[in-house]
Amino acid sequence: MRTLSLRQLRSVQEISRLGTIAAAARALGLTAPAITLQIKQMEEEFGLALFDRTSDGMHLREAGYAALKAANAIESVLQALQDDLDAIKGVRRGLIRLGVVSTAKYFAPAMIAGFRNEHPAIEIKLLVGNRFDIVGKLRAYELDIALMGRPPTEIPVEATVFGDHPLVMIAAPGHPLAAARNIDKARLLEEPIIIREPGSGTRRSLETFFAAFPDALDTNTTQMGSNETIKQAVMAGLGIAFISAHTIAFEVEMQRLVILDVVDMPIRKQWFAVTRSDHVRAPAELAFTRFLTQKGAAFLPMLDRLSSAEISLPTG
Repeated sequence: MRTLSLRQLRSVQEISRLGTIAAAARALGLTAPAITLQIKQMEEEFGLALFDRTSDGMHLREAGYAALKAANAIESVLQALQDDLDAIKGVRRGLIRLGVVSTAKYFAPAMIAGFRNEHPAIEIKLLVGNRFDIVGKLRAYELDIALMGRPPTEIPVEATVFGDHPLVMIAAPGHPLAAARNIDKARLLEEPIIIREPGSGTRRSLETFFAAFPDALDTNTTQMGSNETIKQAVMAGLGIAFISAHTIAFEVEMQRLVILDVVDMPIRKQWFAVTRSDHVRAPAELAFTRFLTQKGAAFLPMLDRLSSAEISLPTG
């Protein structure tokens, strides 16, 4: 490993990203033979092939994934070093690669804007995905911070709470359950329920809620892959749905959706800012995490409307 260079690792990153040696060479400002030689030298040193060379491009093999993981980790450390040096010199700038689960996209932009008001020279690149996607990016060192409702256990992480995350059952205003009180789980299961896809944190919470009813969600349910689609389906009268209260502030205010009065709901989870514990956090990342713990809760909608005495229910 003594002869391994940053240039070689960056070649692996670009080939993985772009799919061909020619494209990687253009991106790096090198010649295709130079990139080919770098990969050949790495494969000789490792004693393993890094890529499968096919007619439709270069595809990472197991050793290639290992090299890519190392390259991403080293790039993260170097970025942290640059931010540290800038901070020492008094230049308060930096880059944060922020990933958020899809539910968090309803407040993340406002949160980023609030942070940028205090730190205008810090750039934030935002990635939105479901929980499975975000955990995968965190595992591959492609994110610095992730905002999610349940920290992963399969990779080493540090998680910081920055606010409450209530989950509620919703219906259209004209639904038979809209005016009901103290609705129990068995009654909910008599209705068509619209649910998120496997891998979603909301789906996992709903499965836990109905744990006493084995296989309850295997029938009379419709799976949809986004909160927006679920809200539209509920407004159209296709069923009820379990969803984050942060996603429905506008629709409840406009009386297009109602929150059902369900026993043991709202389910109150928490929002976490998650980083890898083996990731060296740059000053910009520390500043963002500090901002979240001090002011993040102020950017979460609906919280002031979800006490047991204030849940918005229709009358009559």
